[in-house]
Amino acid sequence: MTIAIVAEKTPLVTDPYGVVRVAKTRITLDTVVTAFLEGCTPEEIGEQYPSLQLPDVYLVIGYYLRHRDEVETYLAERQRQSEKNRRDVEQRFNPIGIRERLLARRI
Repeated sequence: MTIAIVAEKTPLVTDPYGVVRVAKTRITLDTVVTAFLEGCTPEEIGEQYPSLQLPDVYLVIGYYLRHRDEVETYLAERQRQSEKNRRDVEQRFNPIGIRERLLARRI
């Protein structure tokens, strides 16, 4: 008996904002790779994110392992953009004293 060896397509898509997501979920590549690097098994990642299918988690981790440099470059750029967004928001909306201002509104 022989089995047909078929190449599986990596279940990654880029949304209109340039964010890479897994299959038809809202889970990002960042999320899966970070969990994997923190020591989670694919099964644990699947349990943490029930919208992911276990075979997709394995395929995404395999993609990361085969394309580590590209993925790490992408992740670093996402981190830089995230930090820029945080600075922009903090500049527009000063976070210092926000708790006090919000509590004062309740009275």
